[in-house]
Amino acid sequence: MLVIKNNIMAQNAARHLGNSYDSLAQSIERLSSGLRINSAKDDAAGLAVRELMRADIAVTQQGSRNAMDAISMLQTMEGAMGTIDSILIRMKELAEQAATGSYSDQQRNIMNNEFTQMIAEINRIATTANFNSVNMLNSASGTNTIHFGVGSSVTVNSVDVQTSALGLDSASVTTTTNAAAALALVDTAIELKDSARASFGYMMNRLESTNEVLNIQAENMMAAESRVSDVDVATEMAAMTRNQVLAQAGVAMLGQANAMPQMALNLLA
Repeated sequence: MLVIKNNIMAQNAARHLGNSYDSLAQSIERLSSGLRINSAKDDAAGLAVRELMRADIAVTQQGSRNAMDAISMLQTMEGAMGTIDSILIRMKELAEQAATGSYSDQQRNIMNNEFTQMIAEINRIATTANFNSVNMLNSASGTNTIHFGVGSSVTVNSVDVQTSALGLDSASVTTTTNAAAALALVDTAIELKDSARASFGYMMNRLESTNEVLNIQAENMMAAESRVSDVDVATEMAAMTRNQVLAQAGVAMLGQANAMPQMALNLLA
């Protein structure tokens, strides 16, 4: 029906053109952001799943960093114990030297002075070595919990390598008898220190394995989150091209529809 008051064709064309523009705008938004879900209206359920997965990924990645920080802490403590190891070797050397009868008491006193300084240095290292204000060398009862997420953690035990724990407080090399006894004491101290140092070693190995697992988990969760949230560029480009053609056609048809009332005027002429 040819009318001039209500142009239904123009309204229809304008409605379809608006829909095409809305779809085109959505495609451009997705392609420019790289995300299929940019707001809750795009996919409310998908958005909820994505945010939960993002939270899990963030926690897992932080857990991996926690593991690496713990490894660094243990490496610091183990490095300090390596220095203590060298000191104990020097102490054993001094005890062996003082145990022989070819040295005078005055010379043994000189040896004992160094021996005493080595004891003091072990205590200094054991009480001052720390990582981020955490000391793990001065208490056999201390623990540090390394956290990797909800319900997941590893407990790292501290050790005591002070000379009182190693049994060296009473050791001296002032006489051949004392030096011979000091040899046995230093041997025992080395064994205790080796046991403590080994505990740090296998904990570092365990934490490295934990870190590897956490990295794999984070990678897999990121892949899953990508499938839920990221835009399929090929599919979206096809949709955008279709919407561009529809928009162009809509503009052309709207122009034609707006011209229709002019035809009715010709009948009134």
